[in-house]
Amino acid sequence: MKITTIDEFLKYKVLPEHKPIVALLRKMMHEQAPEAKEQISYGILMWKQKRGLAVISPTKKDITFAFSRGAKFGDKFDLLQGVGKVSKHIKIKDLKDTPKAALKYYIKQAMQFDAK
Repeated sequence: MKITTIDEFLKYKVLPEHKPIVALLRKMMHEQAPEAKEQISYGILMWKQKRGLAVISPTKKDITFAFSRGAKFGDKFDLLQGVGKVSKHIKIKDLKDTPKAALKYYIKQAMQFDAK
């Protein structure tokens, strides 16, 4: 099945135990990046302004929240992962362990890089 809407993404791609994490990430993106457009791109949830800001990629184990230019971010929380030269991500397994302050810090940087 080709995922074309946010509702389809939430229904078919996100496991029930990860839905609260995705809901929190969506809320944080709406609060921190209110001008960003939430959309489906290549079957995953993405936020975009001038360029892509962030994506949510669900797996069976966790939710991967990736930042398009995360390799350029400052990382005072030391949570960003990935070996790529452009994108970096954070994996979230449980809502109660979600590092909200770090996510706000990363989202703000995504917005700053997008504005350049």
